[in-house]
Amino acid sequence: MKNILLVLSLFLVPSTIFIEAQAGVILPAPEKLSSHVYAWIGPYGPPNKKNMGFRMNMGFVVGNKAVAVIDSGYTTAMAHEMLNYIKSVTTVPVRYVINTNSQPHRFFGNTVFRKAGASILAHQTEVTRMKNSSAGFASGIERALELEKDSVKLPVLPDKIVTKEKRINLGGVIIHLVPMPANHTAGSLIVNVVEDKVIFAGDVLYGGRLLAITPISNTKTWLQSFDSLKKYGNATFVPGHGKPGKLVKFRKPTRDYLQLLYSHMSKALDNGVGLQDAMESLDQKAFSGLENFKELSGRNASWAYLEREKAFFD
Repeated sequence: MKNILLVLSLFLVPSTIFIEAQAGVILPAPEKLSSHVYAWIGPYGPPNKKNMGFRMNMGFVVGNKAVAVIDSGYTTAMAHEMLNYIKSVTTVPVRYVINTNSQPHRFFGNTVFRKAGASILAHQTEVTRMKNSSAGFASGIERALELEKDSVKLPVLPDKIVTKEKRINLGGVIIHLVPMPANHTAGSLIVNVVEDKVIFAGDVLYGGRLLAITPISNTKTWLQSFDSLKKYGNATFVPGHGKPGKLVKFRKPTRDYLQLLYSHMSKALDNGVGLQDAMESLDQKAFSGLENFKELSGRNASWAYLEREKAFFD
């Protein structure tokens, strides 16, 4: 029996070492979703010292001639881990980075990939926000991760602006970058990996946790963004947060929740109901099982009302 266990250990130990070598200090090894697609699937919750900012989904697509990275991470340390893992998978160079939106965890690793030779692409509206808000984002990262003041440097901005659908040939695999209207942020890009039928939807889709309405969100066009994804049929979608799946998986946590906010607040404004009364009469309990509900539900109601109020008087 001891001899059998010894033989088994000789086979198992190298495998364990290999797996550990693929995982960094911040990031676990990504999941391989298809022939060409890998994705880091983050946990829920806000960025903090414990998770070192990893709480979102990112990924990369490997072609015969180029690699495309979807979102560059919250810090340069995270981006270095991403790049090191990619190099362990393929010798094909990283030529493209797609920032799906202007949240800091989507683009603060840009500098690492630019130095590695990648072009960085983003939606037009998001580049403007990156430029105007990067200093504030850097301070926020320092506070969240308990870092020294001025230790987080501003990332390089995207060098290519995407205003219409763009086709990129990575060699043996095509990706389509599709601009979306305002949703979680003022604009975003989705990445359609055509051959693999995998779509990185960014923060257009949420799964498993309550989505976040921000001062620049738009519930009306966010609903339109969700509906536009139906044309991809049985594709596998990688949300901004949550586990990948078919579009139907994201209907309740994304579309149904947005529809509730949009309809309730629009009706409240039509009837002359004020902010506080509109918030108190909003029944969100059907979504209370989602992560971050307690932290976000009240804030979401407030921002949704203010967004619809602005549209009402415009």
